[in-house]
Amino acid sequence: MFTMSKGWERFFYFMTFLTQGSSFLNPRAYAILHRMHHAYSDTEKDPHSPHFFKDVWSMMAQTKIMYQNYVTRKVEPEDAFKGGYPEWPWLDRIADMWIVRFAFAGAYIAFYVAFAPSYWWFLLLPIEFLMGPVQGAVVNWCGHKYGYSNFDNDDHSKNTLPWDLLLLGELFQNNHHKSANSPNFAKKWFEIDPTYPVVMALHYMGVIKLRKVPVKQELKKAA
Repeated sequence: MFTMSKGWERFFYFMTFLTQGSSFLNPRAYAILHRMHHAYSDTEKDPHSPHFFKDVWSMMAQTKIMYQNYVTRKVEPEDAFKGGYPEWPWLDRIADMWIVRFAFAGAYIAFYVAFAPSYWWFLLLPIEFLMGPVQGAVVNWCGHKYGYSNFDNDDHSKNTLPWDLLLLGELFQNNHHKSANSPNFAKKWFEIDPTYPVVMALHYMGVIKLRKVPVKQELKKAA
């Protein structure tokens, strides 16, 4: 979808690690799974299609096994899914250490101890610990089971309003599978992708460079 300089790549790589914390996802492994998901959407080779698992837990368990195999390089992906993703080996090794993940978890607990208005808030901690996988589970399960379709993509991808807005446009799965490289996941007049204006701002600021700049009508909608 876009490119960026090595400096900005390192900046966003590190900030992703810092903000994802205990649930940091290795960019290389994530990219491979995401490419497989698009290439084999809702088939038996899809790493996380809800139509081949009895529940979301079994789907994510299988996804975790595949993800970990790519992180540790026990399994190599098909050639079509290799390359074109950022890699930072030493940071990946640090991020995948259990002591680092537990350190982030401890920091989250300390924050709750200091600022949570009641003990009920502590029930949110498991979600905080596993935010990356939780978000992935919601997007891939709900985005291929519930909602409506604008396009026939030969799969079960759906757009799931109004939850799309809460997940910053990522539940416009049907639109995304139709135009995988489009920076705007919204296609209809009533759909809004909150991330799209941010992407365009970064492009015009020179932080990233879109491979295909949207036409004026799309830019007007984003504004």
